[in-house]
Amino acid sequence: MLQDQFGREFSYLRLSITDVCNFSCNYCLPDGYQKSDAVGCASEQLNLKEIEKLVEAFSRLGTQKIRITGGEPAIRKDLPEVIKICKQTPGIQTVSITTNGYKLPQYIDDWVDAGLDRINVSIDSLDPRMFKSITGHNRLDEVLSGIHRADQLGIEKIKINAVLMRQFNLKEFDTYIDWIKDKPFTLRFIELMRTGDNQAFFEQNHISGQDIKTKLLNQGWSRILRSKSAGPAQEFQHSDSKGKIGLIMPYSKDFCNSCNRLRVSSQGKLHLCLFGEQGFNLRQAINHQSIEELMNTIRSVVTQKGKSHYLQEGITGSTRHLSMLGG
Repeated sequence: MLQDQFGREFSYLRLSITDVCNFSCNYCLPDGYQKSDAVGCASEQLNLKEIEKLVEAFSRLGTQKIRITGGEPAIRKDLPEVIKICKQTPGIQTVSITTNGYKLPQYIDDWVDAGLDRINVSIDSLDPRMFKSITGHNRLDEVLSGIHRADQLGIEKIKINAVLMRQFNLKEFDTYIDWIKDKPFTLRFIELMRTGDNQAFFEQNHISGQDIKTKLLNQGWSRILRSKSAGPAQEFQHSDSKGKIGLIMPYSKDFCNSCNRLRVSSQGKLHLCLFGEQGFNLRQAINHQSIEELMNTIRSVVTQKGKSHYLQEGITGSTRHLSMLGG
């Protein structure tokens, strides 16, 4: 299995297939996706053949789980084919997707047929007006309908992501808690992260994940012991709730110690950290090296992974906005 110089093992790949997003979330793309901002056009994205070889290399290096991300991955019409490639690759046990859910009602059946196991859906408000204020779109009912359909289809795990922000959805904290009482979902509160483009917004809206954790514990939620293969999220359960709570707290101490994931951008760059530097371009290796040579290239790059990000010091690396790498 892939290891870095600190002994961390990487069994999880987050594969971005586009950096284009149709939402304009205030914490990520407040002005919407800018075409001149990156090389997000279809000709620059990894094609199916390149994705197939890349996934095979990672699977042979011990990757067991792949999360397909964006931007918004549903923008690519060949998403079912991407899911199928990942699912049919020997060694890949779990294929999941992170989506804003805008096409969930129309396409979730196709994604499940292609082999999708799990899904993460971003819902940054349960109030239609606030949802539109945050995302720029009045589509909450459609997203909730799609989640209901995913549940009907027997999706293994459904996670709901919400970035808590002081001036926007923090007041909905208790509403979220009530919402999952009768739903077998994991609601994940994500601590707002500073990127290259959102410093002022971050300073106005950041809420400490530790404060949210304290609030949960005071309400009777108890910590779930984390498995060895689990990522950095802390999970909690309550006797009165079918649902669970997850906390993503990138500013917490030792957050990076349990890192088990690597990221590949839609243009084929291997990023060792969401908040690292420009990334190592694998595209030449994908197209011109044998599978064994590609594996060796990946091994070599992973040994360069640093011990930690430096978010707490205000350093965001090359990440201007989260749509670049899918968070």
